[in-house]
Amino acid sequence: MLRPSNPMPAASSPKSSLIIALGVIVALLYFGRGIFIPVALSFVFSFLLTPLVSWLQKLRIGRVPAVLIVMTFCLAMTVMVGWKVAAQLLEITTHLGDYRANVEEKIRAVRSHNRAPIVQATNTVQELNKQLSSPPNQPAKGSNAGTRGVNPIPVRVTTPPTDFFQNLRNLLGPLAGTIETTGLVIIFVTFMLINWEDLRNRLIRLGGEGRLSVVTQAMEEASRGLSHYLLLQFLVNSCYGAIFGTCLFLIGVPHALLWGALATALRFVPYVGVWIACAFPAAMSVAVFPGWKHALLVFAVFVALEIVTANAIEPWLYGSHAGITPFAILVAAVFWATLWGPVGLILSVPLTLCLILVGRYVPRMSFLEVLLGDAPALKPEELYYQRLLAADQDEARALAESFFEGKSLQQVYESLLVPALRLAEEDRHTEVIGDRSADFIAQSTRELIEDLGERRSAEPPGAGAETYLDNPKFAQAGIVCIPARDQADELVAAMLAQLLQKAGIKKVRALAIDTVENMLGAMEEEQFEIAFVSALPPFAVGQARSLCKRLHARFPNLAIIVGLWGFAGGVPKAQERVGRTCTEAVCTNFSEAFMQVHRRLQADEGDASEETPQKFTGPKAVAR
Repeated sequence: MLRPSNPMPAASSPKSSLIIALGVIVALLYFGRGIFIPVALSFVFSFLLTPLVSWLQKLRIGRVPAVLIVMTFCLAMTVMVGWKVAAQLLEITTHLGDYRANVEEKIRAVRSHNRAPIVQATNTVQELNKQLSSPPNQPAKGSNAGTRGVNPIPVRVTTPPTDFFQNLRNLLGPLAGTIETTGLVIIFVTFMLINWEDLRNRLIRLGGEGRLSVVTQAMEEASRGLSHYLLLQFLVNSCYGAIFGTCLFLIGVPHALLWGALATALRFVPYVGVWIACAFPAAMSVAVFPGWKHALLVFAVFVALEIVTANAIEPWLYGSHAGITPFAILVAAVFWATLWGPVGLILSVPLTLCLILVGRYVPRMSFLEVLLGDAPALKPEELYYQRLLAADQDEARALAESFFEGKSLQQVYESLLVPALRLAEEDRHTEVIGDRSADFIAQSTRELIEDLGERRSAEPPGAGAETYLDNPKFAQAGIVCIPARDQADELVAAMLAQLLQKAGIKKVRALAIDTVENMLGAMEEEQFEIAFVSALPPFAVGQARSLCKRLHARFPNLAIIVGLWGFAGGVPKAQERVGRTCTEAVCTNFSEAFMQVHRRLQADEGDASEETPQKFTGPKAVAR
């Protein structure tokens, strides 16, 4: 029996499974919104009220009494404010007729100034549209003149309600769904607050199979961070609404309590909420007062409050974006509003924060944190390397300049340029990039090193060198920096030589990459006590070991230090990698390089107090 050579896979790929799972979840959220909306609201309110319950428990009040006290207080405040707001809202509806004359007068005043050609053209287009859209008034065939224009009267047959709940629902009308959701939220929140620890442990048990520490950390961060953020946001928005309502009361705008409460609620809606909160009292001032003075005062109060709150208070308390990018806030608002309507719009930020936490601790969902979180998508060294890959030297230089702010030259080299060169070396050796791109990256970085060294010559070298500046022996040392293999090693050697010169060492030389024999020949022309072999792991380690052996054989009195820059295992692992016989010391960053120079010079000074050392003076001092 013949079998197919390429059988179909039994299971779908992980990516397609993830897409299907996300589609099913979105469908469940949409069609099950009658259940999920109360549950989501309950979780958000539970996170908001948990700090208050914990504070009461610290006063030696039991869990259940603390929950009942908090719930009673919140319900009482909600009912009291809601009653006042509803009364003012009803008062507005009863006085709408009184505002009509003032509004019509303002409309006539605006139209009297709108005689521009564009306005006349717009009016003409509107009149033509009305004429084209109106149906012809012709009687139907077979109809009598006496019955022209008479339409049949629709008859609606209603059945009486069958039970008490149906009767109550019909009595409440559109408010029935809101009241049902509110009742469910109150019940859910009360039980969640009472059984908070039990729910937390069950969620940890549900998601912690083999990953107990990760799930525990995620739950703790969600509970602490989200509760803190929601409580601060509620306090900020409440103070904002109180100040806004007070200012409106002082201006004389009617129903200031209503507009203050509306500002508090709408400020939970991203971006558009604050503008809606300003539009209502501004429209009220236009309808009530003659002229535009009060409307402009309302707008001025709104702008001043928003500038202070958004640019000073919120960044100081919990950050401008609460860990979410502005674009992600906008997308989340549209997404949740499409699924759940206005409630989803209010819950968009808390729910998005929960999704970011899921992406942070669930590896397969890590794309959520990348897409929604405000952490940089690329590290500085990755962004610098990426810009050079795109041949954008200007932006790469600007990135280095911005990274330099508040940092020393040594920190820029260790945190930005050396890691970027390691990325370039890894891609070059694995043939991800060609020699042309590698040469461009090396040349651009060389120009940047020279430029930074010239412009920052008056600054101290960094924390690694400042400790040794007072040592006179340190300034008189002769040091040579030798690249182990290629251009990247040469560039790091140039960085080290530059930092050593800024530290006060007058005799420092960085050799250009060449054959080993030529580099050794260049060393014979001068007098050095210490040689640094510069190597970027993991590809230059073998060449560094070979170069150390050649240096020992050629210059036996020369102190040799190998720099495995950025080696992940630290100095002990780096020493094992290079070998303990071919080098005196190993360092992995520039601070350790300064320390090794200091130790080597102190050791030479100690030896000089006992006997005269045999100093390296060139090829004549070497036994051949």
